Formats: sequence, structure tokens, C-alpha cells
Amino acid sequence: MATTALEHTIRDQLISLIRLQHIDSKIDQIKKLRGDLPDEIRDIEDEKQGLSTRLEKLQLEQKDHEQAKKQAVTDIAEAEGLIKKYEEQQLQVRNNREYDALTKEIEAQKQRIIDSTARGLEIEMSKPLQDAAVEEASSRLAELTAILDQKTGELNVVLEDTKSEQSNLEKTRAKAEKEVDERYLRAYARLRSRVRDGRAVVPLERGAAAGFSVPPQRQLEIRQRNRIVACEHTGRIVVDGVLFTETTKNFKF
Repeated sequence: MATTALEHTIRDQLISLIRLQHIDSKIDQIKKLRGDLPDEIRDIEDEKQGLSTRLEKLQLEQKDHEQAKKQAVTDIAEAEGLIKKYEEQQLQVRNNREYDALTKEIEAQKQRIIDSTARGLEIEMSKPLQDAAVEEASSRLAELTAILDQKTGELNVVLEDTKSEQSNLEKTRAKAEKEVDERYLRAYARLRSRVRDGRAVVPLERGAAAGFSVPPQRQLEIRQRNRIVACEHTGRIVVDGVLFTETTKNFKF
């Protein structure tokens, strides 16, 4: 009697694992309908954020250059006024020492005019390139915003169309998960995360499982439905094909 009870327990676990896999496969199909949209949206958002930061920096540099240009004009006007003042003072000096001191001040202001003029010219020459960079960044940002709106709209449509179905599947999954022993559930979760297609439980069909042949002795063990058998190639849980079909065919979400 102990053996029979154990066999029933393992068989029940196999059925519960098949059901759980069936539900997860349905959820995976829904997620596939979204395609690459979530990843594309994240990429666009990242690019948009980086571009926004760059645009803010460019615009701040524009303001700084405008301020620097105004300051250069102010410095030139101020220097010209001082030169005129010092030249008038030279006409009233009483000795060579005072005259030489004023001459040095005049030369300093002339150099100030040269430096300010060069700075203003440099700013003026860089303006077209800076304006072009701002225009390019602004244009790309507007383009990204439009693309993001479009992609987000497409994703929202898919989410809305599948929202109810996925919600029901998630509720059904929560119930199905409780029917699986903790140790098998952990193994199932590990397998799901490792395999690309998400199929941790696969049926034995025509002597093979998930594309890999199964030795005759292992096939016999699988068909007896009294053991949890793992594929020696992939680690997936292999179940009897007939049991898999019966379970998924009769299972209602």
C-alpha cells in the first residue's frame, strides 16, 4: 500500500507540474505578443534622458557664451574710457615717474581690449557650430519623443487586449503552484530560468524530449509515471506524452 500511495503522489506531482508549465507557457505567449516593445521603449527612454542632459548642457553653454560676449563688449568700452582718461592725465603730470605709470596703465588697458576682442571673436566663431549642435539635439529629442509615444501606445494596446487574460492566468497559476511540492517547485523555477523557451516540463514523444533522444530504459521509467525523470542533456523534467496531452487537453483556465 505504501508503494501505491507513493506512486499516486508522484503521479499527482507530475500532473501538477504539467499544469503549471501549461499555464506558464500561455503567459509566455501573451508576453511574446509584446515583442521587443518593452526593450525598445527602455532603450529610447535611456537615449532620451542622455540627450536631454546633453541639450541642457549645450543650452547652458550658449547662455554662458552670450554672457561672456556681453562682458567682452563691456570690458572693451571700459578699457577705451580708461585709456582716454589716462591720456588726459598724462597731459597734467609733473614728472616722468607719473607719466610712465600712466603709460603702463594705458598699455594694460590696450592689452585688455586685445584680449576681450579675441574672446568675443572666438565666441562669435564658435556660435554656428554650437547652434547646430543644439538644433541637432533638439530635433533628435523631438524625434525620440514621437517614437516613444508611438511605441508606448502600441504596447498599451497589447497590454489592454491581454490584461484580463493574463490576470486570470496569474490567479490560476497561484492556485496551481500550491499543488506542487516545494522541492519540485524550486527545481521547476531553476529550470525555467535556465532554458530559453521557458519549458521546464516537456513530454516524451516518439522516443525524444525537447529534441533529444531518450534511452529505452528511461522511456520505460517515464511511462510508468512513478518517478520524476530529468533529461540527461537539458535537465528538463520529462513526462509521459499521453499524460501531458490528457492533462493539458482537459485543463480549464
